[in-house]
Amino acid sequence: MAPIDRRTLLTAAGAALAAPKLAFGQAAKGPPLQVFAHRVHKTVATGQSGDVTAPWTAETGIAVEWTTFDTGPLQERLFREASLSQTSVDVGFIVNTQAVPRTAELFEPLDDYMRNDPPEDVADIFPGLIDGMTVAGKLIAIPVRHASSGLHWNTEILAERGFPTPPATMEELVEVAKATTYRRADGTNCVGLCMPGVTYPNVIDIARTWDGDFITKDFKVVADQEGMLNAIRLLRGLFEASAFPRNFSALTTEEVATWMQQGRAAMALQSMGRNRIFNDPQKSKFAGKIMTGAVPISQTLKDRYPVAPAKVEFWGLAIPKNSTRKDLAWSFIKAMLTKDATLKMALSGNGPVRASTYDDPGFRASVPYADAERDVLKVARVPMPAFDEAARAGDIFKEEAEAAVLGMKTPEQAMASVVERVRPLLPS
Repeated sequence: MAPIDRRTLLTAAGAALAAPKLAFGQAAKGPPLQVFAHRVHKTVATGQSGDVTAPWTAETGIAVEWTTFDTGPLQERLFREASLSQTSVDVGFIVNTQAVPRTAELFEPLDDYMRNDPPEDVADIFPGLIDGMTVAGKLIAIPVRHASSGLHWNTEILAERGFPTPPATMEELVEVAKATTYRRADGTNCVGLCMPGVTYPNVIDIARTWDGDFITKDFKVVADQEGMLNAIRLLRGLFEASAFPRNFSALTTEEVATWMQQGRAAMALQSMGRNRIFNDPQKSKFAGKIMTGAVPISQTLKDRYPVAPAKVEFWGLAIPKNSTRKDLAWSFIKAMLTKDATLKMALSGNGPVRASTYDDPGFRASVPYADAERDVLKVARVPMPAFDEAARAGDIFKEEAEAAVLGMKTPEQAMASVVERVRPLLPS
């Protein structure tokens, strides 16, 4: 064996000491950032336009670990984690309907961060969305995604039934829905209108055609007034005409997409961002033939609104108050809110929260309904104000609306029951 001189020994010893330092330096950057989200949030953030979290990871050396759930389980799990003495969750997505006093206490107020280290060009973010995440004067989340409702229609199916253009009013929509309920030449049974159930956020899109509401912003339940009654009557009429799915109460958002992709529905009321999914060339038989526009207004209100003031709902990024890496989480939120990130997510199907995105040529070229969505955003409002018993109120509405559409109650009976049962749940 060759002898080892002192210089070689010292060099080897130095390398041995240096190796742990390198490993420690890497570990010091910390474990992955834990993000609780809906799977669609991950899809648009890491989608076809590129991973918008990559620059943040490159800068910080910290990976992003997404844990995804459906909407209900996501909010339940996030609130549970935020209720513990400490959580490993760094950032969570919260929907505007859950931004209520009871849950607001679980999240870090972001007002100081906004003042001292604001995201890029805050004025460019739709102010109404920021207001919607402010509870008792405290900002608890930063909006990152909105979903504005629209009407989707299959141009091929409408043309087959003699409609070269989409309905311009809600009254015309009823006519088109009944006419496009038929068996197509290939044997497919098609219904005129499809949507994922008659929960209040879905029905409100139709009620807004007559400027109707479920609960007003000053917490008055008005489901028994003409706007909402017209919506329930419309759905009941379409159901009786077989122009609304027989299994409407069990339909999920994903199943509505399948119906549109397969030609089992001529029209759908859903978020405008679903246009990309409906036209997915890998899954849709009608790629490029499903168009999207604003929910049409009633003929009786055409002089008041250019389009129906349909609902807008939105998601915000929040930091649990019991998390241990709040500054790091804020830096991630800022990265998700840059103009570049907002545009890239929009190109992957996200509802952009910045006004400037709608002027981007690339976005306009890839999103044919950009002007229609901006028109909706000008008049849209949340489906109902947030309050602690909102979920329970929503369950009551769904129960009564289903009874009315199925013919177990009249629309008037069902909505009168909604008012009676929901009124005690409202804030005093």
